[in-house]
Amino acid sequence: MRFPACLILSTLCAAAALGAENTPLQVDGVFPNMTVFAPGAGSRSETGIGALIPWADRLWAVGYVAHIAGEGIGLYEIRDDMTMHRHPASVTGTFANRLVHWETLQAVIGPHVIDAEGNVRTIEPLTKHRLTATARHLVHPKTMVYFLTMEGLLFETDLETLETRELANVVNELGIEGQPHFKGAHTAQGRLVVANNTYEEPEFLGERASGCLGEWDGARWRVLERNPFVEVSGKQNPAPGQRYGNTLFATGWCRSAAILRVLHNGTWSRYLLPKASHAFDHTWNTEWMRIREAQTERYLMDLHGMFYELPALVYDGRIWGVRPIATHLRIVPDFCHWRGMFVMASDQTDNAVGQPQSGLWFGNIDALWSMGKPVGWGGPWWDTPVTPDTPSDPFLMTGFDKKCVHITQQSSETVGFTLEVDFLGNGTWQTYDSRAITPGSYCHHEFPDGFSAHWIRVRVSRPCTATVYFTYS
Repeated sequence: MRFPACLILSTLCAAAALGAENTPLQVDGVFPNMTVFAPGAGSRSETGIGALIPWADRLWAVGYVAHIAGEGIGLYEIRDDMTMHRHPASVTGTFANRLVHWETLQAVIGPHVIDAEGNVRTIEPLTKHRLTATARHLVHPKTMVYFLTMEGLLFETDLETLETRELANVVNELGIEGQPHFKGAHTAQGRLVVANNTYEEPEFLGERASGCLGEWDGARWRVLERNPFVEVSGKQNPAPGQRYGNTLFATGWCRSAAILRVLHNGTWSRYLLPKASHAFDHTWNTEWMRIREAQTERYLMDLHGMFYELPALVYDGRIWGVRPIATHLRIVPDFCHWRGMFVMASDQTDNAVGQPQSGLWFGNIDALWSMGKPVGWGGPWWDTPVTPDTPSDPFLMTGFDKKCVHITQQSSETVGFTLEVDFLGNGTWQTYDSRAITPGSYCHHEFPDGFSAHWIRVRVSRPCTATVYFTYS
């Protein structure tokens, strides 16, 4: 990926102002001096950058190690001269949370609270927990927030006094099996939604369902779906535009596809998207696929190896502006805009290949289009028992060049498969094609070049165990 010429020019101008000897080296948007690593052998697992937040006239970053094991990293502040300094209040831990709390004019990142002048306070009771998300409070949003840990503990903290107390063990509340691995959390529409992304071979084989998307209304916990979910996000400011439904997004995956759940005006909907890589098909390997407001009213979704443009607004309860941008293998724990540059954090090198370390990338958001052509595979059904006249969830079709679908079925009778397309993206479905599939047989269909619709779904005429899988290249 090439560093945009305008940013190289700005760097050269900064060099002229500061003196070349004081200007950090940069190569294609990477500044080696902004590498996060524990000195010597201070980290024996990984050293990533878990969260970024622009605040108090600088960019803040927080590092994380696995299982709170390590030393020498923590909270970093980056200035406009492109230098990075570890803050004296740094705590080495496993942190990937951030939130701006505008009522108290403070930013939360890791276990730290930063005021508008850049003064840092640390929430001591949280320093030994693996913090994965911070969310607005349901009852006292003007002074308090929630913290979710990777182990599923939910805390509330008063951002004025820093008084903190444990509210719930979400593992017990949602009946999580296996090793918990909670990730995202977000508050909207009178509820806190949390994501646990546990997914190992038992999940793939259908022997266990430890992943979970759940919600809490302040009194009762409810399971929404037993699949691994990794991100929950939405508008982050205090007045998130109720007239637009205060939309909340949640992302995860199952064996056959990536999943996008949308909560709009109190109603959940479900969409499926292709996977750009199976390298993300594990509990550990999904860190930390995020949805962020990358620019004003412009959302960027990172999901299973692909960046997507995501609409900020939802009309009539329908999602129709999802568009793939690029495929990638990068682990991107966070991204943001700062001083005109698009910034991506990373988790790049662990102890398997030497000293664990990670850096930042600075560039233009439009450069994402050059990372890799959108390609992927997936579908609504993978050896799935299905019933007549119950359509599959919509599967994304737009934004890819070559498209084909593979269909098989297991039953004692011939089954009709009907492909329906929604080319407007508003839930208006039209029949594209119908095929009769005999027991145990296979067929595929190659869509004509240039053909596309926003969503595609499938119906069957008889009960069967079906596989419908799309390949986009």
